[in-house]
Amino acid sequence: MSSVLYIQASPRDDRSKSIAIADAFLADYKEVNPGDTVRKINLFQADLIPFDGLAVAAKYTILHGKEPSAEEADAWNVVQAVIKEFASADKYILAVPMWNFSIPYRLKQYIDILVQPACTFSYSPEKGYIGLVTGKRAFIAYARGGEYSDSKFQSLDHQKSYLETILGFIGIEDIRSVVAEPMLMAGPQVAAQRLDAAIAAARKLAREF
Repeated sequence: MSSVLYIQASPRDDRSKSIAIADAFLADYKEVNPGDTVRKINLFQADLIPFDGLAVAAKYTILHGKEPSAEEADAWNVVQAVIKEFASADKYILAVPMWNFSIPYRLKQYIDILVQPACTFSYSPEKGYIGLVTGKRAFIAYARGGEYSDSKFQSLDHQKSYLETILGFIGIEDIRSVVAEPMLMAGPQVAAQRLDAAIAAARKLAREF
């Protein structure tokens, strides 16, 4: 049996196109893998620790081999708990809309908590950066209002490129994805057709995940 962490990065719930695709993926995945466990996190409802001065201070105190204060230790324990929950999963499903050519700020906050030296990656002068979250796989459902893949606006896509770069950086190299676009700019009929196609593609991928 595998454990699956389903991360929703949209606050729009049943109006979200990325969640609709990821939900369809999960439904077919569960048919094929009924014994697997699934934990769902909506990042807009989760109580994420702010990676602010206290957490940053704890990070650098520990990095420099010093003893953190009680407040720093408490903050770092919360960071470690988030990392442990993430790293303990075998597979990941992510529902990610494009916001301002990139990812929603709550997903960026989550990533800034997760990506920590000696926790999810390491570094040595000889080998460089090494991802520590290995042997995992991820499925990502992307949704965009405009159309960026294979278009003149492709250079503006900092959603898919960033997210798959950062996942690869921490060691997750087996990444499958579906992109639904344009969900706004070409009108509702085109959006409905593209969403249906994305859901069908996601369902197919789910049976091989």
